[in-house]
Amino acid sequence: MSATITTDRAVARVLPPVRPEYEREPEPLAGLAPERPLPFAERVWQRSAARKLAILVALAVFWELLARWQDNDLLFPTFSATLLALVEDTASGELPAKVAISLGVLLKGYACGVLAAFVLTAFAVSTRLGRDLLSTLTAMLNPLPPIALLPLALVWFGLGQGSLVFVLVHSVLWPLALATFAGFQGVPETLRMAGRNYGLTGLRYVLQILVPAALPSIIAGLRIGWAFAWRTLIAAELVFGAASGRGGLGWYIFQNRNELYTDRVFAGLVTVILIGLLVENVVFRTIEARTVARWGTSR
Repeated sequence: MSATITTDRAVARVLPPVRPEYEREPEPLAGLAPERPLPFAERVWQRSAARKLAILVALAVFWELLARWQDNDLLFPTFSATLLALVEDTASGELPAKVAISLGVLLKGYACGVLAAFVLTAFAVSTRLGRDLLSTLTAMLNPLPPIALLPLALVWFGLGQGSLVFVLVHSVLWPLALATFAGFQGVPETLRMAGRNYGLTGLRYVLQILVPAALPSIIAGLRIGWAFAWRTLIAAELVFGAASGRGGLGWYIFQNRNELYTDRVFAGLVTVILIGLLVENVVFRTIEARTVARWGTSR
């Protein structure tokens, strides 16, 4: 009996005390509403588009004040003068025509570069020879500025769109191939094994397993390739337009610079920026929203 009592006391000392359960009503909020709508200004400010628009307006105001302080329209026109030149040349149809020429050439070169990058990367993930080929070519040609190939392109393809398409393919191919290959290398091994278990090989394996899993890296490569192609095209058109007497948006900037229409030069530069913002915030954001963001593979 004493041994049993001793054991019970030891167990009681080991076990923590059990507190009695009780239910407590929450205290009243003292007249405060459980939820309160945010002010209109705060709701607007939470939108990314509103914040970006505020940044653009601030930059425009700073531009206007700086130009008025400098007071030299030949060197640095005001934002209002640049906007007036942009509106006038847009209404006359001159600027839209130049933009259409540039975008037409850009789409050709960009599409060819994307196709070449996909073929090269698919070959690289399929064979060892392809991996060695991709690493060797990117190490050799990726550091080479595309605009440096323009004189050689003019010799090979003449004074036509072929020269511009050639340098555009060079500017898109290598960064996109590197980004795509890096995305393919980061695909989890479980997905690769699932594809092999289903008997997928070759192009079907790349399209159904690797491409969806590596799509965030592919979209990033498409963005980088687009930026490289757009600025390469404008720089190439400065030379190409001066050589052939015609061209797109780059030639518009070059021609107005020769005629000392600085406000139109800035209008052309603003057009370049606006097209870049439009492609970045509409085209690529829409692609991301309907793919990687919807699938939960990107924030």
